[in-house]
Amino acid sequence: MDYDEELDVCGLVCPMPALKTKKKLLKMSPGQVLKVILDYEPAVESVPRDLAKTKHKFLGKEENDEDEGWFLYFECVK
Repeated sequence: MDYDEELDVCGLVCPMPALKTKKKLLKMSPGQVLKVILDYEPAVESVPRDLAKTKHKFLGKEENDEDEGWFLYFECVK
C-alpha cells in the first residue's frame, strides 16, 4: 500500500503505540497515509480500536513476515 509517512512503534506496549499514532496523525495533512510498524500483537487490535474514536480512517493491516510484525495503515482526516 502506498503511504506518505512511517511510524515505527516496535518494542512499545499498549497504550503507547496508539498514543504515538494519534500524535503523528495530528502532524500530518488530511488525505495523507501513515504506515505504523508494530511487533506487539495486542496492539494490532487495540490501535485500530482506539483510533476508531477519532476521525482518522483505518485502511487495513499487513503481516510483516521478515520481522515477525505487522503494518497498520491510517488515513489522516481532520
